[in-house]
Amino acid sequence: MRVITGIARGRKLIAPEGLDVRPTADKVKEGIFSAVQFELEGAVVLDLFAGSGQMGIEALSRGAQRAVFVDSSSKSIKCVNENLRNTELMRQAEVITRDSYDYIKLTSAVFDIIILDPPYRMGHIAKLLPLAAAKLREGGTIICEYEKEAGEPEAPEGTVLRKIYKYGKINCALFVKPVPDDGEESEEQ
Repeated sequence: MRVITGIARGRKLIAPEGLDVRPTADKVKEGIFSAVQFELEGAVVLDLFAGSGQMGIEALSRGAQRAVFVDSSSKSIKCVNENLRNTELMRQAEVITRDSYDYIKLTSAVFDIIILDPPYRMGHIAKLLPLAAAKLREGGTIICEYEKEAGEPEAPEGTVLRKIYKYGKINCALFVKPVPDDGEESEEQ
């Protein structure tokens, strides 16, 4: 596992040992970040269920301004911190040991990009998408990785499905919160 491109390109990343974390394959990661490449510059990113932190680190390497990494596992948090040190991206990161549901429900922060890659086969996506949509800035994107067998997730209220990318047994849905047009006023002014 490595950083694919950007300022930390080629740096190796570690993942926690065991079956608790399922790192995103480089092919999938490359596809996801190619799809959002023009949204990364200066973005504030949330990497929920961070695991090794590789997705948020890739975002930082490609120009995101800041990333928040949330995971309840101390083993995962240790890996995130070590990977941030090894990529020299620690100053742009906030690492939080907390249950992902608690964090997304209670944070007052809003994000330009939210990465959802929770454990498979547990029904997390359907529960998390509405919570994530409530913390997404207008024009922002939710990146949602899920197993193909789970079926296509529904777009949470206030978002639209931009595209679904298919990588064998893994699918990735991108949901976007549209920016109001026709002179509509934004709620966040």
